[in-house]
This record gives sequence, structure tokens and C-alpha cells, in this order.
Amino acid sequence: MRYRSTRGGEVNLSFQDVLFAGYSEDGGLYMPESVPTVSAAELKAWATLSYRQLLYQISRKFIDTQEIPDNDLRDIIESAFRKFKSDEEMKLVNVTQSTVEADDIWILELFKGPTFAFKDLALSFVAGLLEYFLLKDQRHVTILVGTSGDTGGAAINAIEGRANMTLIVLLPRHRCTVPQMLQMVTSQHSNIVVYSVDGLSDDLDVPIKKCFASADFMKRHNLMSINSINWGRILGQVAHFFYSFFRRTQTKQASELLSVEIVLPTGAAGNITSGCLAEAMGLPVTLVAAVNTNDIMARAINGDFSIVPQVHHSLSSAMDIQMPYNFERMLYLFSEFNVQLVASLMKTFEEQGRVKIPDSILSNMKKVITDTCVHDDDRVLQVMRMVHHSHGYLLCPHTAVAVAYHYKCPPIATKPRLYIATASPTKFPEALKKALTSTDPKLESVSQHLPDKEASAIVHNVCQPLDHLKSLPTKSLMMDQGENWEKMLREKIEEINATWLNEICV
Repeated sequence: MRYRSTRGGEVNLSFQDVLFAGYSEDGGLYMPESVPTVSAAELKAWATLSYRQLLYQISRKFIDTQEIPDNDLRDIIESAFRKFKSDEEMKLVNVTQSTVEADDIWILELFKGPTFAFKDLALSFVAGLLEYFLLKDQRHVTILVGTSGDTGGAAINAIEGRANMTLIVLLPRHRCTVPQMLQMVTSQHSNIVVYSVDGLSDDLDVPIKKCFASADFMKRHNLMSINSINWGRILGQVAHFFYSFFRRTQTKQASELLSVEIVLPTGAAGNITSGCLAEAMGLPVTLVAAVNTNDIMARAINGDFSIVPQVHHSLSSAMDIQMPYNFERMLYLFSEFNVQLVASLMKTFEEQGRVKIPDSILSNMKKVITDTCVHDDDRVLQVMRMVHHSHGYLLCPHTAVAVAYHYKCPPIATKPRLYIATASPTKFPEALKKALTSTDPKLESVSQHLPDKEASAIVHNVCQPLDHLKSLPTKSLMMDQGENWEKMLREKIEEINATWLNEICV
């Protein structure tokens, strides 16, 4: 298996090459030169595999044995999930238990990891892969991450204490929930540096991008990123779709199966790109992209890929994005690997802030992504309240964006459907309290509010798994308005690498 840039400027790259890279030299992202397929016999054989076994089988198709032998890959996967409390990395639940299948709400809970977010899964895998190559080559990397909440905590948990890598996280002060913030600033490991930045999520990207923009500085300090521009993240998430398909259809006869419809909250488009890859490999699924009022992905899937002037702050903050960078990977897939066309489209988009997606790409895309939906905070709160009132099940705001599609477009019995839950409600106490207690008529129209005391008890109970963080010591550095953030970041990177060089010379 070899890799290339989506814009054609780099070809014939190894898995290790692209794992340690971010953007390609021509500004594109890395993708396989071809997509491996899964035969009907393999699908049948994989149906009862565990998540870890599926991750191994899928990864084996994208990573040559010359780079990582079979036993080493198995060891990487096993060690990647050493912090998970059980072998249940994810769980498919039916929150309704209705006697009418079309009324069922099946939710794939991807938040069983240490930080209660789906990003624990792929980031733990990526961290294990990185450590494997770094120890083998005896080198060090510095990883830069800007986060709106969940990515930072999951990255810290995956990387803290691992050899030969240092993680620098920039978080937007007062823009994360308290549990999200505490998951980041309570790490005491020496290879973790956290900056609390007086700015918005988009502001964090400015000093990070400037560091990456200097090819000499980047190469000298072995800088890299593990947000979803990293190919390892995309690969790790493909297994989610295979696992969910098999669990959702395990009671069906093979002759009954058409496909499974998967509705997923969509932000920077990394997870939905993984779903598109799973389908391209031969998994019989269709996808629905659920977005909040930052609706660039919904518009792009319908042909209008365009930037709007500002990002709207929402309850589903991880989806508050202006630029879904993984959409370029989708263009590559659905243009049938036409790198010249992708390069031309992205050039127009970068110069003009918008581009019309050709009908040939849209036609292929809509065979897989069959619908989109856009839901604002009012609807998110309504759905959170309605699902709890009717079924006693609590949703996080991001998951509620997806589950809202259940009420907009009810499923049909002949096509099994499930909704992706990307984070636990544990991390969103303010949104939970608002959903349960608000007397806003829009919420009262779906069910009566709960008394404050009753709602507080529910929220306290669900958030209890993270209460211990409040008593832990914190460690973070400040980036305030008026300071030179790029200079501060560069100086910290130089200090980190000087320290590592001194240690290996002792």
C-alpha cells in the first residue's frame, strides 16, 4: 500500500511517511493511491470479530507488513487501549426498546474511553503507532494541537508518559466546558504542555499554522499534528463503521440486508471521511451528515463549498468549524482519485472562498451520503429533553444533532439505522441542566421542564465520573491578548527539543 497527496504533488509514500506528516508539500492531504476492497467472504468472516480484531484486519489492508509485522501490529493495538476500563471500546444500544422496529433509536456509544469521547479510540491507536516508529528510529517529535475541547483531552490521555514525543495543546479559555478544561490542565506528565489561550478556536490555529508554515523550523524540530488531517486518525475510525454495521445487523439474515444507514454529527469531516472509506472498501452503508448552524458541510455536500464570514458558537462546540479540511479527502474519493481536478477545485476555493462542486463528484457522493440535516441549539435542547423524557436516556449536544434526524426523517423498517454518539453527556453539565430545566416555550412544547433540584441531581449523577478532576492540581501556561503567541510557541518548542537532545547525550 502506497500513499499520495490529494493534489498529486507527492506520490509513492509509505504509511510511516504519511503518519508523521500533516499537510502535503502541495497543500493537500494524504490518501491511499487505491482503496483496498473487502470481499463478501471477508465480511462474513469478520461479522463476529471484536473491535480490536476488526481494527487489526482493516489496518492490515493499509499498512504493509514490511513496515509493521503482524505481531507488532497486534501488540500496538492491544497496548493502545490499555487505559480503557474494559474490552468494550464501544457499545450499540437501543434507547427506545420499541415493539415497532422503525421507532427504535439505535445509538453507537463511542465514548467508552478514558476521556469519554470518541477521539480516544483513534488517538490511542495513533499514539501507539507513533511510539512504535519513534523507538525504532530513536527520534523525537513535538506534536501541536489546537482544540475546542475533546481533541485536547483525548490527545493528552493517549500521549502522556509515552516515549520520544511531547504534546503541546492550545485550548480556548472559557470556551470549553469545565470537565473538558480539567481533563487537559490536570495532566502532570513532563511530556505534556497546555496553553490556556485568551481567544476563540480559530485564533488558536494562527500561531500553530505559522509554526508549520516554516519548513525549516518544522523539519528541525520534527513538528507534527494529530488532529484529523493526520491519516492515522482517519484509518483508525474506519473500524467504527464496520463494527457498527455488524452489531446493528447481527439479528438479520444475510438475505435481508440491503445496507445500514448511519447518521453522524459532522464537523471537520474526519469521521464521515472514514465512513466513506468504509463504503468504498465494500461495506454496505449509507451516511447522513448532521450539522449544527455552522453548516458548511451540508452546503458542500449539496454543491456549494463556501466559507461564511463567522463561526457561530453553539452547544455542540466541536462542530463549530468554518473549514472542514477533510472534505478535500472526500473530493479525492468521489472524483475517483482525479488529483488534477481536486487541485483545481481547492485552488479556486482557497483563492475565492468558494467553489461549485462538479456534478460528476456530487453524483458519486450522494450515492453514499444520501442526506444532510442542519439543527440549531433550540432543536438540540428539544431533542435532549424529549429523549430523556420519553426514554430516560441522556444525550450530549453533538449526539443530539444526529438524533434530531430521527424526528425529521423517521427510519423505515426495511433499512436499519443507527446514530453515532461522539461524546458522553458527562462532559456537558451546563447543556444538560439547560435542556432539563428551561421553561422556554420551545422546550415546554416537547415535554415539561424538571424542577431544578431534580435536574441538578440527575446532572450531578451523570457527571460524577469526572468529579475527581476538581481536586487535582492544575498545570497550564497562559497566552493573553497582546502577547506574541507565535514567538511564545516557538520558544517553547525550542526549549523542548533542547531538553530532549541533552537527555539523550547524557
